[in-house]
Amino acid sequence: MQAELNVDTIRQIVAEVLETGPELVLGATHFIHDLGADSLRIIEILARLEAEFGIVIDQSALASMVSLDAVCDVVRGAGCVGA
Repeated sequence: MQAELNVDTIRQIVAEVLETGPELVLGATHFIHDLGADSLRIIEILARLEAEFGIVIDQSALASMVSLDAVCDVVRGAGCVGA
């Protein structure tokens, strides 16, 4: 059974990891340039997403996980379905 992707859940996870408000985590907001994330925070986002959705995300996807839209694409590619 595939997990269902929930953009609001992903937004909340990103906001918690980056210690910012979810209203600042928009589709194209760049985590590094706009929100001050570093590579360790991106790894933490990856780990939280894997735990939340019961998926495995290939570490090669880390470099592309720089915005909410990109993270949603990565999560979909790892087996989640939905919007």
